[in-house]
Amino acid sequence: MKDIAECRARLGGIFNITVTPFAADGSIDMAGLARSVERVIGLGYDGILIGGTYGEFPAMSTQERADLFRHVMAVVGDRVPVMLCSAGSDARTVRELTSLAGDLGGLPMVTPPYVSEVTDGQIAAFFKDMAPLSKTGILIYNAPGIGITLQPDIIEELADIEGVVGIKQGDLSVTPIDRIANRLGGRIKLFCASDLAFLGPMMAGFDGISSTNSCALPEIILGTFRALEAGDAATARDLHRAWYAFRALARKHGQPQMVKAAMNLRGFDGGKVRSPLRDLEGPVLDEVAAMMSALAADPRTGVTLA
Repeated sequence: MKDIAECRARLGGIFNITVTPFAADGSIDMAGLARSVERVIGLGYDGILIGGTYGEFPAMSTQERADLFRHVMAVVGDRVPVMLCSAGSDARTVRELTSLAGDLGGLPMVTPPYVSEVTDGQIAAFFKDMAPLSKTGILIYNAPGIGITLQPDIIEELADIEGVVGIKQGDLSVTPIDRIANRLGGRIKLFCASDLAFLGPMMAGFDGISSTNSCALPEIILGTFRALEAGDAATARDLHRAWYAFRALARKHGQPQMVKAAMNLRGFDGGKVRSPLRDLEGPVLDEVAAMMSALAADPRTGVTLA
C-alpha cells in the first residue's frame, strides 16, 4: 500500500494473525512462515497480521522483528494488505518499526505504551508522535492482555488523530463494542481482535476481524466469516459452534502454544514457541490431538490431519 488513502480503501475483512514459527535452535523458520502466509492467501483471506502478540513479538529483538517485516512483505508483495505489529515498551523501538512498516507498504499496528501510571493525555501524545512516521498511517491496537485497556472516551479522541486508520479492539465487552460501532463506524476502520467471539462485533457493524486460530483452522473460520458477511447468520452461528471445543482448549492452555500444537498436528508450520512460553507436550498434547481428531471427523470443518 502506498499511502493512507489506499490503506483505508483496502482495509477490511478477515485477517490471519500469522504465528511466528521458531525452530528448535530458537531461530525463525522463514520458509515455514512463507508457507503459512501462502496458505491463507490461497484460501482467500483478505489480509495478514505479522509479529503481533500471538506472533510473540515481545520475545524477539528489534532486528528480528525488522527482518520478519522485510521477509513477509517480500513474500506478499501487494497481493493483500499486511498489518505489521510495531508495538513495544520502548518508544524508540516503536518509532523505528513504525517507520519501517510504513516504508515497506504495510500498516503499522501500535499499542499504547505499556508503562506504569501512563495518563490518557500521554497516550494521546504518544499516538500523535507515531502516526506521522508511517506513510500508510497506523492501526491502534487496544490490547487489554498487555496491560492497558483503552476506554471508549480515549478511543474517540484517538480516532481524530490524523493518520489513525483504524482500531483493533481487544476489549469485547458489550458496552464498549456498541459505543465504538455506533460512534466510530465510518470514521475509522473497526477490527475485532478475537476470533473467539467475533459474531457480535461484526453484527454491530465492525469492518473486520483478525484471527490467530485460523492458522490451525483456516477453512472453518474463513467459512464462518464469509457466511456472516453474506448475511447468513444461521450458518455462521452453526459453524462457529462447530469449533467450540478448540476455543475451550485455547482458553485452557493458552495461545499461541495451543494453535502451534494444532498446526503441527495438521502438518502445518507451527514450529515452537519461545521462552517464557512452553510448547504443549505429554497429556496436554494428547488432549489437543483428540480434539483435532474429533474436528477432522466433522465434515463441516475441512480439517485434515497429517
